[in-house]
Amino acid sequence: MCSTSDWISVTENPLSSNALSNWVIRPNCGAVVTFSGIVRDHSSYRTNVTALEYDSNAELAEQRLRDVVVEARRRWPALERVAVHHRIGRVDLSISTVVIAVSAPHRDTAFEAAQFCIDALKKTVPMWKRELWEGGSAWSNETSPIGNARDQ
Repeated sequence: MCSTSDWISVTENPLSSNALSNWVIRPNCGAVVTFSGIVRDHSSYRTNVTALEYDSNAELAEQRLRDVVVEARRRWPALERVAVHHRIGRVDLSISTVVIAVSAPHRDTAFEAAQFCIDALKKTVPMWKRELWEGGSAWSNETSPIGNARDQ
């Protein structure tokens, strides 16, 4: 955990959207928004995907996730708790690869901040994705340059 209000993790362990949603609940908040990115059976370039494999330097990825949360808090000062967890290693179909949960006094802040966190994460955190299918695997073609959270 980064602080008592932020919970950042890059892990090989399964993620729990329920655990993150429950952790962000605060008595002064009327909104909790949770986003969970799930492994699906296809990508823009391939069908029959059976799993994904994520690779990253966990320490660097966690620092970049902290940068995303810092920027979210700068843009939406009313945010209470923010949790961002990302898997590394193999993740099978229908399993979460990333979970983001935020709490805020009002829903507009919670929705906007959660969307910012996932969009900024995709553009600023160095995370490589390998698609696996029966009989093969390849690194994903869905890449973009790594940017800075403040520029998102």
